Amino acid sequence: MPRLPSLPWRFDPARILRASRVRVGNSVRAQGVPAILIGVSCVVAAAGIARAATGLASTVAESLADGLRERRAAAMLESLGRRSLKP
Repeated sequence: MPRLPSLPWRFDPARILRASRVRVGNSVRAQGVPAILIGVSCVVAAAGIARAATGLASTVAESLADGLRERRAAAMLESLGRRSLKP
């Protein structure tokens, strides 16, 4: 079985750590791998918030529609001079 050629570069974690910087002060600044991780986590968090907001909006819309439907039915019964069967 033939040997695979070696990669032209070697994985050097020390070099990656030297190129990575995180500064916290009045604002947060990140370079290198931490910047990528922070960016990806912000995108994932934004997607989760958007999904939760859509679910919440549909739930609120359904409950609002149900409440309006009940109010309309109650108003119709009152205008006809009948009592509602619900206590």
